[in-house]
Amino acid sequence: MTSRDITATAAANHPTSGGNHHHYYPPSNSSSSSSASFRGCCCCLFLLFSFLALLALAVVLVVVLAVKPKKPEFDLQQVGVQYMGISPTTASSAAVSLNIRMVFTAANGNKVGIKYGESRFTVMYRGIPLGRGGVPGFYQPAHSVRRIECVIVVDRVSLLQADAADLVRDASLNDRVELRVVGDVGAKIRILGFTSPGVQVSVDCTIAISPRKQALIYKQCGFDGLSV
Repeated sequence: MTSRDITATAAANHPTSGGNHHHYYPPSNSSSSSSASFRGCCCCLFLLFSFLALLALAVVLVVVLAVKPKKPEFDLQQVGVQYMGISPTTASSAAVSLNIRMVFTAANGNKVGIKYGESRFTVMYRGIPLGRGGVPGFYQPAHSVRRIECVIVVDRVSLLQADAADLVRDASLNDRVELRVVGDVGAKIRILGFTSPGVQVSVDCTIAISPRKQALIYKQCGFDGLSV
């Protein structure tokens, strides 16, 4: 075999790069890339909203520290007896009817307004609830004083004969009836459109009224445990 034949045989057994070859291509990762991009976008949005919320909270805290909000000041100014009647029902009990008009003053010494919720007051005689009265919610501007009127109607509340006799004696003979007025006033501070958490102001007043004069003759009130 000649050298030419050997070269031809080698070329036939080992084809050159110019021949046909089957190449392997890996599968596309476009779906996994889209999913990763979506998760990254959601993470960025979450971080953005968290930053904005923290920024808004920081602004509110700065404003609150600058304003230094205080609780509203309540005071009972007037108490009037519009009607009082006692009628026996049985041998051991009596029915009491009473109309009391109370006037409170609410003083807002803050630099911002206060939003009040509905307030309810209860009148008691010797620990016995006689009646309740309510005051609708309202908004009070900064540095203002507002009068709040509350009428409590006691409609034939049954008392034991002993308590009814004491009430008649206090009203007719002594012209002095001691009552207790309790209630809660809910308030919220309004700052830059934001409403603060509720602030509860407790009202607890011991009063003495004159049925003949229909006037307040004695008053001792506590607001959040502070005597005024």
